[in-house]
Amino acid sequence: MPGRIRQTDIDEVKARVNIADVVGERVALKPAGVGSMKGLCPFHDERSPSFHVRPQVGYYHCFGCGESGDVYSFLRAMDHVSFTEAVERMAARVGYTLHYEDGGAAPETTGRSRLYAANAAAAEYFRAQLMSPEADTARRFLGDRGFDAGAAAHFGVGYAPKGWSSLMDHLLAQKFTRDELLQSGLVSQGQRGVYDRFRGRLVWPIRDVTGQVIGFGARKLYDDDQGPKYLNTPETPIYKKAQVLYGLDLAKRDISREHRVVVVEGYTDVMACHLAGVTTAIASCGTAFGSDHITVLRRVMGDDSASGEVVFTFDPDAAGQKAALRAFADEKRFAAQTYVAVAPEGLDPCDLRLQRGDGAVRALMDAKAPMFEFVIDQRLKDFNLSSVEGRAGALRAAAPIVADIRDPALRPGYVRVLARRLGLDIPEVQGAVERAARGADRAEKREAQRGASAEPVAAVAPSVTLASLPNTRDVALERGAMMAFLQYGHRIEADLFLRALQTPFGHPALEAVRSSLASTDLSQPGWAVTAVEAVREPFRTLAAELLTAEFPARSEEGAVASANGLARGLLIRELQREKDELLRGIQRVPADSEDGRRLRLRLRELDADRQRLIDS
Repeated sequence: MPGRIRQTDIDEVKARVNIADVVGERVALKPAGVGSMKGLCPFHDERSPSFHVRPQVGYYHCFGCGESGDVYSFLRAMDHVSFTEAVERMAARVGYTLHYEDGGAAPETTGRSRLYAANAAAAEYFRAQLMSPEADTARRFLGDRGFDAGAAAHFGVGYAPKGWSSLMDHLLAQKFTRDELLQSGLVSQGQRGVYDRFRGRLVWPIRDVTGQVIGFGARKLYDDDQGPKYLNTPETPIYKKAQVLYGLDLAKRDISREHRVVVVEGYTDVMACHLAGVTTAIASCGTAFGSDHITVLRRVMGDDSASGEVVFTFDPDAAGQKAALRAFADEKRFAAQTYVAVAPEGLDPCDLRLQRGDGAVRALMDAKAPMFEFVIDQRLKDFNLSSVEGRAGALRAAAPIVADIRDPALRPGYVRVLARRLGLDIPEVQGAVERAARGADRAEKREAQRGASAEPVAAVAPSVTLASLPNTRDVALERGAMMAFLQYGHRIEADLFLRALQTPFGHPALEAVRSSLASTDLSQPGWAVTAVEAVREPFRTLAAELLTAEFPARSEEGAVASANGLARGLLIRELQREKDELLRGIQRVPADSEDGRRLRLRLRELDADRQRLIDS
């Protein structure tokens, strides 16, 4: 059995991987100054991006929640894999062959890699079976819905044979164990033993945002199938249905670029939208679209402004209207504007494409209505607007919706919309909306007071951050220099860098970071990250922020020049301090004494050294 992975291999793989590419598969990143990128943090829910990635040093840090680390820690936190699995995954990504130390401890493993491998093998098996004679019904099902062989291949659609254990036998022959297949949800345990979970069904592989198969959705094809119409993979260590979105692996690039996402209700709807040119369509898998799905989407969208769009497609029946209202309950979690698109005659996108063509699907998205307008109409339809009582009840029901609009520029427009719908004067509707807003504010305050009166939580010593540093000239110089050292130390003149790095800092937190860096072996790869992780608490958060914060420069060349300038500034400050002390010392000794001559000679040396730094 292999031992530990060699440390040199661990370092080499990390050096070859671009952390921005790995993080960018989960989070929409945008430039944030020279050499830095930022996006919405994947570790906590936020409305404005505070998650910074610095590819050059292979490090990330969230200025909101404080999470930080390298590409291995990112994978461990996001995918719950072991350190060994994270290294092995990245090595496979860059095509690097790892070497293990003989006699060392066996690599720790959670078995998750085996679950990914089993699902990938199952997907290949199902896809091959779609071409078998038995799968004729499945092929006709796809053809009747406008999907040819090319479409099936693009989405990886397959067929699960009717046999009791066809898939299981195939995977056992590939050296997977029954326990692994049970844990992956590919087989189930019944009174008659272990059997294939999916049998006699059309199968869609469900992939995570990185493109790895984590589960399946299967549609029944035969009348003698007593199971549900759609059957999904159960909850497993790698498949969490509340966080999975079908089609996101295919749609993520366009979602990130266009800041737009279309939420549909099923696998065939996703296929129809993509084939019609609406390539930002996704769907939830076996569960209602909820808050966890929104969190995933916001990270991929880069949803930090009102310029984005989220379009929900719902059937106009009661179930569809209920789904729309459920989505509206979470609407405020998006920064983007939300819309509803309802197809004519109750057609879903798949049927719409089949009956009216690709253009009709694209037109459906263009004919979207704002979510608030849709929900207002849903609230009003239960009231008799021809009576005074009906209009009063409708106003009470709809006013809180308008009051809940977070964009103050939109709210007056919806006041007018509601007034037109009800046939009431605008001031009357405006008053009802304001009363509803005040009522909501009071409810929030009561909730906050209840939270404040709860059992007190033990105080935790706060970490030092950039924001907590005092705003003085000396601290500004030390802060800028430390940021320059960590981010651009490799571009600062070598002698200048080493000399400046030995200059003590006045602020204790910044001195702790400087001291850690000064004691780090700068000849080793990843020295900046090593120094940051060695900083003692409560100063480590500050070190991570200094490493990842936006460096104040417009170009790489400007950053390098500024870094060198900050290093010189530290040395000039230190020379000035020594000069001030010498001047005070000269006043205490006779001018013609040996000490006086020695001090004046040192003053001339300091002035010459200072001038050289200024001129360089």
